[in-house]
Amino acid sequence: MDGKAIPSFANRKNKNEKEDGRRDTDADHGVKSYRGKREDGSTWEKIVRWFGYKLHLVVDAVYELPVFFSVTKASVPDINEAHKLLEKMKEKQPALLENAETMAGDKGYDDTKFIANLWDDHGIKPVIDIRNMWKDGESTRLLGDYENITHNYKGNVYCHCPVTGKQQEMANGGFEKDRDTLKKLCPAKQYGVSCEGMADCPVAQGIRIKLEEDRRIFTPIDRASYKWETEYNKRTAVERVNSRLDVSFGFENHTIRGLDKMKVRCGLALCIMLAMALGRIKENQPEKIRSLVS
Repeated sequence: MDGKAIPSFANRKNKNEKEDGRRDTDADHGVKSYRGKREDGSTWEKIVRWFGYKLHLVVDAVYELPVFFSVTKASVPDINEAHKLLEKMKEKQPALLENAETMAGDKGYDDTKFIANLWDDHGIKPVIDIRNMWKDGESTRLLGDYENITHNYKGNVYCHCPVTGKQQEMANGGFEKDRDTLKKLCPAKQYGVSCEGMADCPVAQGIRIKLEEDRRIFTPIDRASYKWETEYNKRTAVERVNSRLDVSFGFENHTIRGLDKMKVRCGLALCIMLAMALGRIKENQPEKIRSLVS
């Protein structure tokens, strides 16, 4: 799931200007920021501002094809529309939710209610990037009632040797669906690392972390696992659909004004993608299911 900025062809109408049919009175201003880290450890930030609309898109990560969408003004937050999209899919296309295994999204969808709703109501494992909401600058916190277990905001869990105090990241033990718990295992036993206090460690047999400990941090797919990274990387499927909209369907340089027209044009473009995919299947060309050219 992702939101795509689509600038309007028209400019915003000023208060003192008369209506002349060339202005876009439906659109408004949107802002989206992108952050990351460079190889040298420094951070970068890119802020994109536009006047127009936003396409909220749900894409099948395997076939890179659209399955659901909505168009709003540019100022509508991604997470607000995400809740509405879930309800609309439940009402109009429940099979989408029944067959989905995971839902990937960037930090714009980092919301406790949304994450809990995906798993509790639909059985979909959320794979959503997380923001650092710890405002006091701490890097780790004690986990539950454990005296020698800590975790960070990204879901990495650490045990501390009761003798030396040395910190080791605990091994992933998988997810227990019947208990809604993540298992974490002793790194000394799993990886063969030395730990002087293993004989006296109260968590040497491993621990279970209930998802309710923190629904944002602890999810059915462990954030500290390779599987989480693999599933999150599938999110690039929506970026490729967005690229096709810009390049093949002309949204990078369009002449569309008005919300209703934008909804129709987006809907037509996405329908054509699906029609082309269906045509490829009927012509026994499944390898070209995403191709828009001969």
